[in-house]
Amino acid sequence: MSIHHFRFAAPAYLLALLVVPLLYAFAVAVRRRRSRYGVVFTNLYVAKQLAPRPRVRLLRRRLPLLVLALALVTTTVAMARPTVRVVTSYRETLVILLADVSGSMQATDVRPTRLYATISAFRDLADRLPKQDKIALVTFSDNVEIVVPPTRDHNTLDHGLEVLSPEGGTALGEGVAGAVRLAVTTLAADGIHRTPGQLLPAVIVLESDGAQDRGTVTPFAAAQLAKKAGIRIDGVALGTRYGTITRGTGLLKESFPVPPSPGTVGMLASLTGGEAFDATTARTLDLTLRSLASGAGRHPTRSDIAPWFELAGAVLLVAGSAAALRLGAALP
Repeated sequence: MSIHHFRFAAPAYLLALLVVPLLYAFAVAVRRRRSRYGVVFTNLYVAKQLAPRPRVRLLRRRLPLLVLALALVTTTVAMARPTVRVVTSYRETLVILLADVSGSMQATDVRPTRLYATISAFRDLADRLPKQDKIALVTFSDNVEIVVPPTRDHNTLDHGLEVLSPEGGTALGEGVAGAVRLAVTTLAADGIHRTPGQLLPAVIVLESDGAQDRGTVTPFAAAQLAKKAGIRIDGVALGTRYGTITRGTGLLKESFPVPPSPGTVGMLASLTGGEAFDATTARTLDLTLRSLASGAGRHPTRSDIAPWFELAGAVLLVAGSAAALRLGAALP
């Protein structure tokens, strides 16, 4: 497990930190005002003995205030709800490759074609997965098809990839929903069920080049289904805005633009805690899927560490008050 990526859930509260130096300046001003009032000693020797040394005087005056100021700072930071990104590694992971095989995947803006680049990149990803991980291949166009059921025999994926061909529309929501159901039933058969607050040891690696134009399940509804099931979606939007496909022959031959839809892929990843990428070349797609293969068994979550700062603020408050009593420094 590793911890990194420090963030604030409510950063607006950090503006309250501006008040801390003002309060400190006010406290110093009040103390200086008190120092105007003195005590009359008839014996100069007694007055000399009672007078604190400069260092002791500075310590008595400054230390309690500084500690209390730190207490205010840590308490304010706690109000901003600090979080860290915690990454946990699974020993075994179910990786479902979800491939768009709609007609737009025959576009050649990603050479040699979008679909061929996807097939090659998926093969490379499978070769890099740990042997204990299960892998599956699901495709979607007008319909959803489980081409390769979940298996630890990664070589089986090659046979499934060889038969893919582009046709039909893009039932993206249906494809995601089908992959989610496959993941849940597969893990349940292995006795693995979701623990509240935790993700399942499964990830859907989605490749798609377009927005949905088929099916009754919307991408948003599919994302909510994946989120509820505790399954992360890592997505790649493939293609360039100049991509086209050709339909018809002769005088009826016509070209149609088929730009990718990174917004849809990004939404699916964001709502499920995954990552989204854009790929405009076969090389970029391959490198992206390689990185996803290395992180397939890693489960990132955000952990609230505000209680740590609340505890630190309480400790500093008590310490500041104790220091004031111990050193004889009056608090403003």
